[in-house]
Amino acid sequence: MPDSARDPFDFPRTWEADVVLSDGRTVHLRPITPDDSEKLREFHGRLSERTRYFRYFGPYPRIPQRDLERFSTVDHHDRVALIALLGDDIVAVGRFDRLQGDKHGDHRGEAHRGDSAEVAFVVEDGHQGRGLGSILLEHLAAAAKEVGLARFEAEVLAENGQMVRVFRDAGYQVSRAFEEGVLHLEFAIDPTDESVAVARAREQAAEARSVHNLLHPRSIAVIGASTDPTKIGHAVLKNLLEADFNGPVYPVNAEHRAVRGVRAYPTVLDIPDDVDLAVVAVPAASVDEVMDGCLAKGVKALVVVSSGYGETGPDGLSAERRLAAEARAHGMRVVGPNALGVINLDPKVRLNASLAPKLPARGRAGFFCQSGALGTAILANAAGWGLGLSTFVSAGNRADVSGNDLLQYWETDPSTDVVLLYLESFGNPRKFARLARRLGRTKPIVAVKSGRHAVVPGLAATGAKVDEASVQALFEQAGVIRVDSLAQLFDTALLLAHQPLPKGRRVAVVGNSTAIGLLAADTLLAQDLDLAGDPVDVGAQATPEEFAKAVQEALDRSDTDALVVVFVPPIAVPGAAYARALKEAAHRTKPIVSTFLAVEGIPDELKMPGKGSIPSYASPERAVLALARTIRYARWRAAPQGTFVRPGGIDLDRARSIVDNPVSELRLDDRKAVELLECYGIDVVPFRIAHSEAEAVEAADELGYPVAMKATSERLRHRTDLVGVRLDIAQGESVKAAYHDLAALSGKPDVYVQRMAPKGVSCVLGLQDDPSFGTLVWFGLSGLVSDLLGDRAYRAVPLTDTDAAELVAAPKAAPLLTGYRGDEPADLKALQDLVLRLAALAEDLPEVRSLKLEPVLASAAGAFVSSARIVIGPPPSLHDAGPRRLR
Repeated sequence: MPDSARDPFDFPRTWEADVVLSDGRTVHLRPITPDDSEKLREFHGRLSERTRYFRYFGPYPRIPQRDLERFSTVDHHDRVALIALLGDDIVAVGRFDRLQGDKHGDHRGEAHRGDSAEVAFVVEDGHQGRGLGSILLEHLAAAAKEVGLARFEAEVLAENGQMVRVFRDAGYQVSRAFEEGVLHLEFAIDPTDESVAVARAREQAAEARSVHNLLHPRSIAVIGASTDPTKIGHAVLKNLLEADFNGPVYPVNAEHRAVRGVRAYPTVLDIPDDVDLAVVAVPAASVDEVMDGCLAKGVKALVVVSSGYGETGPDGLSAERRLAAEARAHGMRVVGPNALGVINLDPKVRLNASLAPKLPARGRAGFFCQSGALGTAILANAAGWGLGLSTFVSAGNRADVSGNDLLQYWETDPSTDVVLLYLESFGNPRKFARLARRLGRTKPIVAVKSGRHAVVPGLAATGAKVDEASVQALFEQAGVIRVDSLAQLFDTALLLAHQPLPKGRRVAVVGNSTAIGLLAADTLLAQDLDLAGDPVDVGAQATPEEFAKAVQEALDRSDTDALVVVFVPPIAVPGAAYARALKEAAHRTKPIVSTFLAVEGIPDELKMPGKGSIPSYASPERAVLALARTIRYARWRAAPQGTFVRPGGIDLDRARSIVDNPVSELRLDDRKAVELLECYGIDVVPFRIAHSEAEAVEAADELGYPVAMKATSERLRHRTDLVGVRLDIAQGESVKAAYHDLAALSGKPDVYVQRMAPKGVSCVLGLQDDPSFGTLVWFGLSGLVSDLLGDRAYRAVPLTDTDAAELVAAPKAAPLLTGYRGDEPADLKALQDLVLRLAALAEDLPEVRSLKLEPVLASAAGAFVSSARIVIGPPPSLHDAGPRRLR
């Protein structure tokens, strides 16, 4: 369609995005429209001569009106242009123009439109080096794929090294040709493993940098600083000053010259120096005016402690979204609104930009939570238990900064060894699973997950609810230690922060009480751990020296991986002496948990510099449970990670064409469902649908005997015990009789006639959405008992080959697949390949909201899919594919 026939204002809204640049600041990307022509002229006027020369291969000092109209009026299909906006200013432009016919000028019109486009972009001089070029390339490539393009070409002056690096470092396979000082570059724009890895590494660095800017400000303004001790603006200023922030703090108060003895300014614009971070403590109705000042001042980040936003209803939610959008468009990240605030206990920073008056000591744990009230309790408990923190963020309504941003930051933060999360919902579940899985390989993550289904309605699961045991398995798949309460979180965090990881599951017990020692041993066995010998009871009259000797002997045993010490202080000797003896006997290669009755946390007698402090728990059960969680995590971390496998023989373009033209539900009797599965190398056992006795006989003859016949009724269609016809003579009459019986049973004239698959164990596989983990692949064995007991296993995509093998082996009935009681084992590799193909489909096609294959007959001959049901719908608004963008 020619440009004139397309509305230049009608662009895909999904092409708009807020993005984080390499310096941690943000810009807004969107397609250009004719209304942007004056902004484009001003942008061009700010470019240096060198930048204009590199882009246009000549001086080009000003844009003629004709070119200005052509550059700002595009069709968003054959000609696409994206602009990066900082405030109201364009700071970068990227565009592509489809090449008609071949590159030598064979212009053959609409019917022969080519699949290549020429791509180019230009970045304002003051914003070069911030990663805008790579961001534009990612988003242009994604847009190009949507409009049917497969390749990009570019002409770059040889001396334009910065632009050459953008293409070279993007991870694509780039071919080059050099002629007369110009490089001609060509590359396919399909994402490659390398291009995805490059984009995600840049995402991690950029988002980590944005959080670093938030937690390491050089100067802070408190907007709404109050002289009234009952106001939050007074509390946050007081806490900043009492924490002795290592930088200037500027109160902003239009009515007073000073607040708490610090000179105040009427507005943020009146502050004479730069401001990195603004803490906003004014009513929600006044925030728009405050935002204008922050934007003009060039503030890098906002912490909005004010309430009155999304928690108040639809109007508040609209104001909250506007706040985040405006801040991002002007380069700022936002914590909040309705946030408790942010804390950095690094002595070089000393930041308490929060409403929490009591802080824990500095430590090696980073903490993220949402609720402000809960955050205050968390900080107080951490201080009381002796758990030190590195950084703390309470994000309130999470209009912008979320737990995922903090995971990106903590991954490379040298001051954080343990990550603690209190989550009420996931902002982007797929991204959380990906980041947690990566981070968990080097730093443990402990999460309290409440309100598991308090999520965006669009993420509601279309399948059955995932049972609690499977939820636990899904967290463990991502390397996350899931706990059910704050008490359990602190129990586990104390151990991870102070003791080494165990190398195995063999645990010794030493104490001075037989009863308490047996209680610890029973809890160990209940947690599927191994006892390293019998519990050792040194007796109630043992001296501290005898107690220490028993501890040392237990730790020195080769069959001990960890130690539980249980101790009841005797009446005659203070317990502190035994605690000191325990500390002296301990060494730092095997973890120790202790129970000194009525003592919780890290008592002074068990503290050591750096790692090595021994946590004490009020009961042996709590000590053992904390140790069991740590042992499971250590086992996950030491296990082979597996490889993310993409099976061969996938036709993504064909699959995409099917889901781009969906019906409300695709069933097996719709050829599109079978075709979609075939695109992923999943063959359905051949079938026909018969509407009469004659058609049933004809179908059976065509398919070849033996055949199976099933009702199309939803109530009966997945039953595997209805009819199997295996005949040598009188075939037609028997098929007619079977057809008659099934039609009468279901009350419908149409019946499946299907080639009979080899006999095997009947299984069921599927995909479903989950609000906490995104798309899940699930597997189980068919049958009433398995359904009744909920004997299914789940894994979150993407899956490694190890995940696929574990999924198939996870159901309690899985031994039926491996030759139970002498039966022939099924081909597990075929089942695992089927799992990986479903996972690839889920990754590629988020429009597939649920999928069920049942029955799948697993035998030594392979895995044979007999029936399928696929539901197509709008993709989740929050997924983890495509170019980098903020949610």
